[in-house]
Amino acid sequence: MPDTASSLSAADSRTYTISELAREFGVTPRALRFYEDKDMLHPARDGMTRVYSNRDRARVTIIVRLKRLGLPLADIREILDLYALDDGERAQMRATLQKFRKQVEEFENQRSDINTALEELRKGIAWLEGNLERIGPAGEDIESLAAYEAVARRQLDDA
Repeated sequence: MPDTASSLSAADSRTYTISELAREFGVTPRALRFYEDKDMLHPARDGMTRVYSNRDRARVTIIVRLKRLGLPLADIREILDLYALDDGERAQMRATLQKFRKQVEEFENQRSDINTALEELRKGIAWLEGNLERIGPAGEDIESLAAYEAVARRQLDDA
């Protein structure tokens, strides 16, 4: 039967190279160095080589997830820093909840703006199409359209 304490200890002591973490999380090594510069990661050093701990890996997981949700790095760093309070993660969870609510509100506003823009664009398209249909094509438009179609067809055939 495996010793759970030593299994956990072995998992905690696992280290990662910058390339391994970059590959695993689909980020560039430059991004990981940037997070280090922003004091979000704290890899050890073995000469010139960065050695990332399991804790660093967990922090990269959080950084990548929160970036995908659109949170700014300053907010992500604040959330990461709150983990060190040793309060059962209450402060971290409260701050994250507040930031998530704010992000939802921001996305809802963006969605409203996008829906308004789409509606205006659709109206503009309908107006333009109606006007173009009403006035009909000019001679050079027909020639340009034919030339464009010929180029597009050649490119499609070559692909």
